[in-house]
Amino acid sequence: MLLIGNGNVITRQKENGFIKNGCVAIDGPLVKEVGSTDELKKAYPEAEFIDAKGGVIMPGFINMHNHIYSTFARGLSIVGFHPKNFTEILEGQWFKLDNELKNTTTYLSGKVAYLDSIRNGVTTMFDHHASYGETVGSLFELSKAADELGVRTCLCYEVSDRNGKDKMKEAVAENAAFIKEAGKRTDDMQKAMMGLHASFTLSDETLNYVRENTPEDIGYHIHVAEGTADVYDSLSKYNKPVVNRLFDLGILGKKSMTAHCIHIGPGEMQMLKDTDTMVVTNPQSNMGNAVGCSPALRFLNEFGILSGLGTDGFTNDLTESFKFANLIHKHHLVDPNAGWVEVPQMLFENNAQMANRYFDTKLGVLEAGAAADVIVLDYHAPTPMDENNCNSHILFGMNGRCVTDTVIAGEVKMRNREVLGVDEEKLYADSAQEAQKLWQRING
Repeated sequence: MLLIGNGNVITRQKENGFIKNGCVAIDGPLVKEVGSTDELKKAYPEAEFIDAKGGVIMPGFINMHNHIYSTFARGLSIVGFHPKNFTEILEGQWFKLDNELKNTTTYLSGKVAYLDSIRNGVTTMFDHHASYGETVGSLFELSKAADELGVRTCLCYEVSDRNGKDKMKEAVAENAAFIKEAGKRTDDMQKAMMGLHASFTLSDETLNYVRENTPEDIGYHIHVAEGTADVYDSLSKYNKPVVNRLFDLGILGKKSMTAHCIHIGPGEMQMLKDTDTMVVTNPQSNMGNAVGCSPALRFLNEFGILSGLGTDGFTNDLTESFKFANLIHKHHLVDPNAGWVEVPQMLFENNAQMANRYFDTKLGVLEAGAAADVIVLDYHAPTPMDENNCNSHILFGMNGRCVTDTVIAGEVKMRNREVLGVDEEKLYADSAQEAQKLWQRING
């Protein structure tokens, strides 16, 4: 039995959303009870106790769209790389990088990314992987890294035609193999999707092949209309918008997730709603790539599309995405009222709903029977904090590095900012050495 108490508990329950001097009782991988610190310490006097020291206790963050393979791009300078648009960014950096990734690189990038997630209070990560330098076994290397760090994760491999038919089929096979392996697990710690790059790098023949090799209970994780090139390609080649094309080819649905969806129209939004397809937006990445602002508020308010937040490889700190999402919609719409309700809804409610379309254990809330994915933050409010304004305290007063303790499935992964069971010095040394080799391969 484990107690995490002596802090302000943000439960995310509808009826009991905030508990002053609260405590979470954990039994195995699940929350057993939530209440006051005094009550639960009396009820479980022999339990191990993590003292939040007056800070904040809340559910771990869920990252709905990430690219672990981008880990070793940090600090990378590619000779002659001066992109003028998003297509040139993809071709000149990301495709070039993933073509040089080996399984050793994938494994170490996974270790670093999952470690960084723990440090930033991210307890569940949906990753979208690509490593055309070595595809076979790559998802299993990420799976190994996730198991070693103990982070809940859902993995897929990015199928694309950009490296030819054989490589495309290899990518489909890697997805299929990991889907089968993840299906054997009983611990609810790893799941799988069928990964797809984007409409403009996937032919009809390929998408039909992919669909034929995807189990009915598995959805697709695909980038949609992130840049205008995706829109123009679909219109010019198939005479239909991107979302319409994906609908016609059977890619949409309740278990499918579309990333970005920046350049789509009302008809496509309605199609996403009608098929109950999920959307995940990534504000920092979109700003960095200069591709535009997602119409996320329309998704939510006008169409009722289940929409969440991800980081798209830009960071492993969800509080950063929370802050950027709050700002980008106000800036884009020139409306200081934009996003106050919708952005917290995406991060704290919708991400959990989306993740629970794959994971069985209830995520994103601290209540009896929910996942014991709990984080403690070193934050002492200079003003009153309660259930009505706690999101503003997170927005303006907290960041990922405020996290002091991270518990995943009842296991303590970080205690007093020390990640347990990881030789960080060796990991970072090995990673730096591997990154140097990768950079040399990229620059010839």
